[in-house]
Amino acid sequence: MGPDAARPAPTYRLVRALLLRGVGVVFVIAFVSLWVQVDGLFGSLGIAPITELLEGAQDRLGAEALHRVPSLFWLGSSDAWLHVMCAAGTVLGALVALGVAPGLLVPALWALYLSFASAGSPFLDFQWDALLLETAFFSALYAWPQSTPSRVGLWLLRWLLFRLVFTSGLVKLLSGDETWSQLTALSYHYWTQPLPAWTSVFAAGLPAWIQSFSTAATLAIELLAPLGIFGPRPVRLAACALLVLLQCVIAATGSYGFFNLLTLVLCVSLLDDDALRALVPRRFRRPTESAREPAPRGDPPPPVRREAILRAAGIAGAALLVAITVVASSGRVAPALRLPAAVVRTMSWLGPFRTFNAYGLFAVMTTERPEIGVEGSQDGRAWREYVFRWKPGPLDRRPELAGPYMPRLDWQMWFAALGRCEHEAWLHAFLVRLLEGDPDVVALLASDPFSGAAPRLIRTTLWRYRFAPLKDRHLGVWWTRERVGPYCPTVTLDNGRLRAVEDFPAEGDPRE
Repeated sequence: MGPDAARPAPTYRLVRALLLRGVGVVFVIAFVSLWVQVDGLFGSLGIAPITELLEGAQDRLGAEALHRVPSLFWLGSSDAWLHVMCAAGTVLGALVALGVAPGLLVPALWALYLSFASAGSPFLDFQWDALLLETAFFSALYAWPQSTPSRVGLWLLRWLLFRLVFTSGLVKLLSGDETWSQLTALSYHYWTQPLPAWTSVFAAGLPAWIQSFSTAATLAIELLAPLGIFGPRPVRLAACALLVLLQCVIAATGSYGFFNLLTLVLCVSLLDDDALRALVPRRFRRPTESAREPAPRGDPPPPVRREAILRAAGIAGAALLVAITVVASSGRVAPALRLPAAVVRTMSWLGPFRTFNAYGLFAVMTTERPEIGVEGSQDGRAWREYVFRWKPGPLDRRPELAGPYMPRLDWQMWFAALGRCEHEAWLHAFLVRLLEGDPDVVALLASDPFSGAAPRLIRTTLWRYRFAPLKDRHLGVWWTRERVGPYCPTVTLDNGRLRAVEDFPAEGDPRE
């Protein structure tokens, strides 16, 4: 007989408790991170006021607006209400993190975060915002029944983790991007990623063979480790270890908000109580011992027939959810696939709820780093630079790890630099707020070069950045850059609207 022959059936009470508490912690981080930015992003004088978005949706969509933009902000969208929603999300997340009524509070958190995600474009259009909503949905299913963890809910969370990681690997191969096929992707990644950290500088300086090996290891983990999710216990635990390792390396060399922590929470679903208990130091085990106990005597098992009906209903519901998520993923891995019209209509109806998603990170690796510099002036001769908190700017400023905090404006600036000025309506609104001297928007930046006053002119310059050679690190230089040209025309404010004016180039810019 094998060594596992006498092993009792695994239990998942401790796993469920830890996973749900982890979801609560991620929601606290997400809402607090959003709370400190909410006025500048979505307030009445912010870059993308939610009130204006809802009014526009009502005008365009009429009665369909409630479905296309599912949000509690239809009940109110004042600046005070924005803060109430953030506070509610923070408090409910904290209660879930403490183990209070997750079956009731996780669905409430889903509704609160969906309210922001639906009305917060483009600042809440990231894949981890969608991942948080989908995790909350399946976690709510996992929270019931309270007595015995649902195996169906557990497998749905594992299925979510599988889709997240496997499709991220698959799209890299299917994209045809040569940096992945030639194993050079990580030679570019550390300095072209949206928000590098100081650790990224040293990772980028590793020898080429290590970069190639790391790229191959990333592809292997993303494509092979997820298969172990559905394997026997030793294989599943090994897969868990590899996925945890990958997320820790990503988190240590870049800033991706709460994404890595949320993925680690999903990795908890690959454990069982015995495995998790083995990871807990002995002095902390006492609170977890209840996971060994059977269901309380006052909670008798349901009648056999009722239990069979519930199990069949759970399996049927899970099969439907798996089918929906497979269809959602097909759009990412097989965009040319033609689906039946009824399926397309169903997915279109479900789309606004942002809960059944396709994933695929870094399918095509960027091989250059364009950056938009923003400067203001009163006279067109002396220009002062707006410095962002996290994205590259001054050449002598060390890149910092933002941790689980998500600086959404800095991230959007990275995307904007890859596009064109005329396509970035939110950036135009940002420039308007700077020309108005709006304090909530300026507070999103590292400092105010005009000390509360409003500049008369704003210019945007496209630069090409790269890490400075490691040999120059002792000089305090972290970046090098070269000027590409203007990004948007130089603008001023005319009756509340941007008006292009003649560009006034700065002479002898010493920072180049």
